[in-house]
Amino acid sequence: MGRFISFFRSWEPRAWAALVLLTLGVWGALALAEAVREGETGRWDRWLLQLARQPGDPGVLRGPRWLPEMVRDVTALGSVVVLALSTAGVVGFLWLLGKRWTAVFLTIATAGGALMASGLKMLFSRARPEVVPHLVHVYSSSFPSGHSMMAAITYLTLGGMVMAVVEGRLLKMYVLGLAVALSILVGVSRVLLGVHYPSDVLAGWTIGLAWSEACWLVHAWLTNRLRTPEKLQESPSI
Repeated sequence: MGRFISFFRSWEPRAWAALVLLTLGVWGALALAEAVREGETGRWDRWLLQLARQPGDPGVLRGPRWLPEMVRDVTALGSVVVLALSTAGVVGFLWLLGKRWTAVFLTIATAGGALMASGLKMLFSRARPEVVPHLVHVYSSSFPSGHSMMAAITYLTLGGMVMAVVEGRLLKMYVLGLAVALSILVGVSRVLLGVHYPSDVLAGWTIGLAWSEACWLVHAWLTNRLRTPEKLQESPSI
């Protein structure tokens, strides 16, 4: 307990921010799950799905002709293949950089997130929306959005690990902004394609946020513990 308290004292700004975001993510996910179970999200879920389609022709997205193809390309950023390749690329980068402990932790964190995502979808088993025609084929249940959740888990966790090893505030903000933007774009694409209710996507985002912040806290705490013996050994004896 003493080590944990000293960790929060030494990392006060970032550690407390992570704890707040973790709490908000868990609270948001639980609140959304309860609202969905009680049917409280149905009205605005349907309204937002219909809003994205042409009046009188729900099979067509509002906007230019190239929009549907672009949305399909964006949604692929949340697919298992793309996320696995992205993770492998960052893990390799960290490994070559000599950050092997971080590379191993990142592999475990993203794999654990994938298992959690699969378990949650089986637990809730919400039917896919039938408000508008689907613009891509889907096979699993709807709540929470797997693409949104795994995009948030993967990109935010990758971003957090990369931010821990790069120097410069501007570069850190760029990495964070890119991770957040990718997570948002993937989630929005699922609604535009008609395969998820907005509440599914919000739940995916909140769970992904909570998971990524929990991973950051665990990684930072364990790293702090692993470094402590080294610091003690290097300290001159009195």
